[in-house]
Amino acid sequence: MRKTSVLVNLALAASLGGATGWWILRRPEPPRLPATLASAAQTPPAAVAAALPEAGASWDEQNNIQIYKAVSPAVVNITSTTIQYDFFFNVFPVQGSGSGFLIDDQGSILTNFHVISGARSIEVTLSDRTRHPAKLIGRDRTSDLAVIQITDRKGLPFLKMGSSDNLQVGQKVLAIGNPFGFQGTLTTGVISALGRSIREEDGRLLEDLIQSDAAINPGNSGGPLLNSRGQVIGINTAIFGPGTNVGIGFAIPATAAQAILADLLQAGRVKRAFLGVIGQEVTPAIAQLLDLPVSQGLLVYRVTPGGPAEQAGIRPGQELVLIGNEEFVIGGDLIVEVDGTPIVNTQELGRYVLKKRPGDVIRMTLYRGKRRMSLDIKLGERPDRE
Repeated sequence: MRKTSVLVNLALAASLGGATGWWILRRPEPPRLPATLASAAQTPPAAVAAALPEAGASWDEQNNIQIYKAVSPAVVNITSTTIQYDFFFNVFPVQGSGSGFLIDDQGSILTNFHVISGARSIEVTLSDRTRHPAKLIGRDRTSDLAVIQITDRKGLPFLKMGSSDNLQVGQKVLAIGNPFGFQGTLTTGVISALGRSIREEDGRLLEDLIQSDAAINPGNSGGPLLNSRGQVIGINTAIFGPGTNVGIGFAIPATAAQAILADLLQAGRVKRAFLGVIGQEVTPAIAQLLDLPVSQGLLVYRVTPGGPAEQAGIRPGQELVLIGNEEFVIGGDLIVEVDGTPIVNTQELGRYVLKKRPGDVIRMTLYRGKRRMSLDIKLGERPDRE
């Protein structure tokens, strides 16, 4: 009986050993970083070998380490100095801190608009801890993005913008930045939601943001949000609530940033299309009360003097009426479609126009009284304002 037990135990041990060996040989390897990204860090082979994770590191740990080694040399700390006045109108400098990352080998750095807003001087600290003065190249308050440049260093490692299309909730993300002044800090998490909109303290509305639970603390603003392949999928921009992160952070999608980067680099500002219409949303109940020809649309109550809408003949309302607790200006055109796309509120019209460029022509379908008609409108350029 004892001999049989020994044989059974030996057989079980052999089976377990074979299964373990098969798993070691067949286990998945961490995804390889894109060649362009892996070379961007320009890390000497000896340093890479010395920094390899221990053999027992998990797949996820190895992935985090690889991405940090490849990306962190291109992430910078930004210190901006603004001038403020005390109660007695004495002038004193105030410093703010944020993050950014190099986007070319000429020293161009992408960051948030609010990191450098109002700055009299800007200083960049690279990953090697050298400090360099920077100049403002372009800024855009609407998207909360800006480009600055250092000119006394060339051939620096840089990151290329990836795509934020086809992101999925639950996808792993990593954030690298300088929270609380600690240089090159890595935090990880997952995408919590997509298409989020938030309103900043100054009233700006940031739309279509990526929400994640990767810690984005003060000082992380302007740093890159990365996927598990080390590709830039967003620019960290805000956290929910005052103070430190509570697990709700937001990032500007990389695809949206790419769409305006060329304007920032070449013109210093974003050339956005401008229509010049302000309207009120019409609900089925309001449409019935006002005896409108359709149940939904955008009732025009103001057009910008001399703007594209006025030049095309769009008519605003002239008569003020009170419906419940809301005032309506009636008698103007009722917009229902733009290029065949239904429009029911100002936000939808604004988003559609933002996808266009100055000089583009849109076809607007509207009702003037009971008559349905269409007008072609050549979009202008929205006035630049900080």
